[in-house]
Amino acid sequence: MNKIEKLVYDAVKKNQHLKAGIRNIYQTVFDLLPNKKNYSKNPIQAKEGFFFGFHDVCPFSYDDSKLLGNQLTIPFRMNTAEDVLHVGYFDHKNGELGDYIQIGETHAWNYHKGCRLQWVGKDKLIYNAVVDEKQLVSKIFDIETQQETVIPFPIDHVSHDGIYASTFNYGRLERYMLGYGYAGITEEGHYNTEKMPEQTGLFLGNLKTGEKELLISLRELTKVGEMSSGFENCFHYVTHSLFSSDNRYISFLHRWVDEFDTFNRHSRLVSYDRQEKKCYIAPTNDMVSHYVWNNQNQIVAYCRIGDIDCHVLFKEPTLQDYQIVAYPQLNSDGHQSFITSSSFVTDTYPNRSRMANLYKVDATTNAVEHLASLKSFKKFQSQAFKHWSCDFHPRMNRNSDVVCFDSVHTGQRALCVMKIT
Repeated sequence: MNKIEKLVYDAVKKNQHLKAGIRNIYQTVFDLLPNKKNYSKNPIQAKEGFFFGFHDVCPFSYDDSKLLGNQLTIPFRMNTAEDVLHVGYFDHKNGELGDYIQIGETHAWNYHKGCRLQWVGKDKLIYNAVVDEKQLVSKIFDIETQQETVIPFPIDHVSHDGIYASTFNYGRLERYMLGYGYAGITEEGHYNTEKMPEQTGLFLGNLKTGEKELLISLRELTKVGEMSSGFENCFHYVTHSLFSSDNRYISFLHRWVDEFDTFNRHSRLVSYDRQEKKCYIAPTNDMVSHYVWNNQNQIVAYCRIGDIDCHVLFKEPTLQDYQIVAYPQLNSDGHQSFITSSSFVTDTYPNRSRMANLYKVDATTNAVEHLASLKSFKKFQSQAFKHWSCDFHPRMNRNSDVVCFDSVHTGQRALCVMKIT
């Protein structure tokens, strides 16, 4: 954002409706100007009709020979509970995508996070699905044996040893954060009419036994740390959970909204210590949007520190020691993925010219390198009850030299890969 845009953003950032309205008018004015040209540091390979989803899991296999991806089967519109998404992977070698191998299909998906497709060890993958037309589950597929195992609960993130998965109630998530749950699927026991129920919250699931346990309830969460005023009258939920690199901690976002205004939400970043059975709260000011762990048990997050919205590196799992990264060079929201323990890629939402940007950031020197600037056409902008926007959601490979991202710069939603070196 330039200085004037930043000034306006700071004035309206706490009113999401006003902020979105001003953005839409602003971008519409710039739509009258000639289109800017796409830029990328290196050539981009785009597979149209495919996408992956969120930035917080690595879609590359452990030897980088395969890349997970979802294939759309419907035209450009919001999906329904009847719409199928194909699940599979591409052959991948040195930044080039080969054939797509479909291994299954699912009705449990959305445009932002896909079906939470991810690796379980070296030769297995897992994704959320529906059985018996209404039961939300997850499925593990073994590439070597071609065998499928049904897990009796949906997953969010799988531990790095492949034994456990974090999970929560997707039905509650869909009600209070539309577009992040699954259309038309209502889970039993999600207690939607209760503001902060004791029966649901963050769960730990065992992928070996199929059992799950409640680690901390929504009601218990409201008693940890300080809460903004009015939280008692709001509806609370959990989302965006991730295991730390050593699997000891599970981080997640604790959010709460007014029942009639779910767009204006309050967020805090929480780290749950599985060993001590204790929660730590990041010292943010009512806003956390996106984050990831590195291999040193550190978190980079886009959040509000004081009155500054910025990328922040939390240096240890209790989230109390932190530093602001690359501000004000980077002063807009983004989705991060670590390259090394001290560098990461991140994107931006489309700017006034509807160009989305991709950056490489060094958290030690605060150096920022521009990797790409690509058109995000107006038709892909989310509308009321139509959450079909396409963010880059960049995801690094294991060798730290190729980035995978979703884009619409070709005019269609596409899964893309590009070398960053």
